[in-house]
Amino acid sequence: MPNDNRWRSMRSQILFFLADRPRIQRQLSAVAIDGFLCIAAVWIAFSLRLGVWDLFSPAIATFAAVALLVWYPIAWKIGVYRSLIRFSGARTIADLAVACAILALPLFVVCVVFRLPSVPRTLCVLHPIIFLLLLGSSRIAIRFVLLDLLKVVSVDVRRVLVYGAGRAGQQLALSLRHEPQVLLVGFVDDDLRLNGQRLDGVPVFGANRLSEILVDTDVDEVLLAIPSASRARRREIIETLQDEEVYVRSLPNLTSIIEGTVTVSDLREIQIEELLGREAVAPNELLMGKTIVGKTVMVSGAGGSIGSELCRQIVQCRPARLILVEQSEYALYAIEQELGELMRGLGISVPIVPEMANVSERSSMRRVYSHYRPETVFHAAAYKHVPLVEANPISGLRNNIMGTLHSVEAAEEAGVANFILISTDKAVRPTNIMGASKRVCELILQARAAQPGVKTVFSMVRFGNVLGSSGSVVPRFKAQIATGGPVTLTHREITRYFMTIPEASQLVIQASAMAKGGEVFVLDMGQPVRIADLARSMIRLSGLSVRDADNPDGDIEVVETGLRPGEKLYEELLIGDNPEPTNHPRIMRAREGLWPLDELQAALQDLDDHIRRTGDKTAAIQILAQLVPEYAPNSVPWQHETKANKGP
Repeated sequence: MPNDNRWRSMRSQILFFLADRPRIQRQLSAVAIDGFLCIAAVWIAFSLRLGVWDLFSPAIATFAAVALLVWYPIAWKIGVYRSLIRFSGARTIADLAVACAILALPLFVVCVVFRLPSVPRTLCVLHPIIFLLLLGSSRIAIRFVLLDLLKVVSVDVRRVLVYGAGRAGQQLALSLRHEPQVLLVGFVDDDLRLNGQRLDGVPVFGANRLSEILVDTDVDEVLLAIPSASRARRREIIETLQDEEVYVRSLPNLTSIIEGTVTVSDLREIQIEELLGREAVAPNELLMGKTIVGKTVMVSGAGGSIGSELCRQIVQCRPARLILVEQSEYALYAIEQELGELMRGLGISVPIVPEMANVSERSSMRRVYSHYRPETVFHAAAYKHVPLVEANPISGLRNNIMGTLHSVEAAEEAGVANFILISTDKAVRPTNIMGASKRVCELILQARAAQPGVKTVFSMVRFGNVLGSSGSVVPRFKAQIATGGPVTLTHREITRYFMTIPEASQLVIQASAMAKGGEVFVLDMGQPVRIADLARSMIRLSGLSVRDADNPDGDIEVVETGLRPGEKLYEELLIGDNPEPTNHPRIMRAREGLWPLDELQAALQDLDDHIRRTGDKTAAIQILAQLVPEYAPNSVPWQHETKANKGP
C-alpha cells in the first residue's frame, strides 16, 4: 500500500507539472509532437504502399522534408496551435481534417507533377489520411492524460454527481469535462428506467438509490440540473440531500438550456425559497394593471426591500409616471439606476421621478403630493427592524405613525384614488414598538376609510418576513456560515412566515386592485418555518455538518443568544378569526375593529406633541398602548392576556 501511494503521488506530480507549463512551452511541445507524427506518417505510408518496412531512404527523407515544410505554415494559418489541446473536441478534429486536406494539395503537386524519384504518387493521399489519424489520436490521448487521468490521480478533485440526466444534465456534464478539478462520477434521474444505463460513458443511477450512491461514490457535491421540476419536487430532493451533508448547487432556469449554453458558471447555491415547498401562483394580469397602467404611481420608501421590488413590478405594468419617494440619498440613486437598466433591457420607457423627502415631515408630503398628483400610492416607508425601533422609540413612532398620517392627509387633499399601506404580521397582538406602530398605521387608514364621502380608497396589506430583505436572517446566516460560524439564533423554538420579495410585491399590487376601502388584506404565507431548522438546512446544503451534542466533531455550531427586546416566538397574521376569501387564492380579506376618527385624531395629536416637543418616550409609549390595547411588551405570545377594550 505505501508503494501504491508513493507511485500515485509521483504520477500526480508529473501530470500536474505537465498541465501547469506556460502556454508557449505547451505550444512548442505540440509543434514537436506533430513533427514526429508527420515523419511517422511518412514511414507508415511508405511501408503500406511498398510492403517493406524501411525507416530511412533518400525518398523517405525527401518526402518527409517536403511534408514538414508544407505542414507548419498550413497549421499556423488554420490555427491548429492556437487551441488548447486539453479542450480538444469535434471542432479541433475538424480543423485538423481541413489542414490535412490542404496538405494533400502541395503533396499532389510534388508527387504527381514534379514526380519525386522513388516516391509513389499515392502517397499524396495516403500520407495526409494517416497523419490525420495520428493527429486526432494524439489530441484525444493528451486530453485524456491532462483531464481524465489528472482527475483520477488528484487528491484535491471534487467528486460531483449530476441530478438530472436530461438535456440540462447532459449539457452541464459536457461543461464539467473542461474543469480540471472536477470529476463527474455519475447521473441520478427520477426515471428509474435509466438505472444502469450510461451517458457518454458515465453511469446513470435511479433516484431511489440516491443515498446509497452518495455513500458508495464518496460524492462531495450534487448539482441539480432539473430546471423544469416543480418547487415541491425540488424541495423533496433538497430535503433528502441536506441529510447527506453534501454541497448542493443548482441550475436556475430554462433559458440557458433552451439556448444550449449551460456552463459551470450558471450554477448557483440553493436558494432558501426553494425550501418553501409551494408553487408560486402566476399573477392575474388584470389585477396587476388595474391601479397602475397609464396612471401616475407613487411609491414611498422606494429604496427599501419591498419598495424597490414594487417599483420593479410597477414599471413592467407601464404606468404613465412613477414617483420614487425616499429619504436615503444612496437608496434613491440605486433604485433609479436599477430601474433605468431594467427598462432598457425590457425595451420600455416609463418616466421616473426621484424625490428625496422624509414622510414624517407634513410640509414635504403636502408639497410632493400636491405637485405630482399621484393616482395610486404604495406606502412602504417604515422603520422595520424590531431591536432598533425598540431602542429608538421616538424615531420609530415619528417615521412609522406620523409618516403614515401625513401621507394619508396629503393623499386625501391631492385626490389620490388608491392608497395602499404595506403592513406586517408584527402588527397582530404586538410585543414590540415597531409592530404596535404599524397597527396604529392600520387604524389611521381604517378610520379614514370609514368616513362618509371619502373618495380615496384606503387599504392595507399585511404579511410576514420576506426572504433576502435588508436585515433578514437568511443573508446573516450565509455570512456566518461563510466565516466558519457559529450561526446565531435567538431561540430554538422561534418561527416565522416567509415569502419571496417578488411574490409579496405582486400580491400587494393585486390586492390593491380588489380594495373597496378599509380592508386589511392578509397574504397566504404558507406554513411557518422554524428558524433553527432553517439554519441547519443552510449549513447542510453548504456541504458542512452541524456541531451539537450528537455530533461534537461537526463543522458549524448553532448558538442561541436569547430573545431580543420585543421579539416574539411566533408571529400571527389575523387579529380575529374571520378571514374572507377573495378572487385570488393567496389573498384573504379581514375586517377588524377600528377607532372613531375624532378619538384617534386626539390621541395622535398628543402623541405628536410628545414626539416633536418633549421627546418623552415613556409618555409616547403609554399613548401607543392606549391606541393598541393588545400591545403587550412584557408578555409571551402564547400567554398574552386580553386587556379591556378601550378602542378596537
